[in-house]
Amino acid sequence: MTEKAVAEMTFEEAMAALEAVVTALEKGDVPLEDSIRLYERGSALKAHCAQKLKDAEDKVELIRAAEGRATAAVPAEGL
Repeated sequence: MTEKAVAEMTFEEAMAALEAVVTALEKGDVPLEDSIRLYERGSALKAHCAQKLKDAEDKVELIRAAEGRATAAVPAEGL
């Protein structure tokens, strides 16, 4: 079975795959070359998830702006 390309994954698929990578690496019983491959995939998955979240935040901000509501996220510390 081949791994699905990271760019084709939904956020949920990428998070599940990232969790699997972390679990495999934490076990510590993966050969070095496989560990490197897993680390690279994990890095790509993390970046993909971060971009998906950023895209979602941007969409919410566009909706809020279209409704005439204040835009830009406020950090929880600032509340």
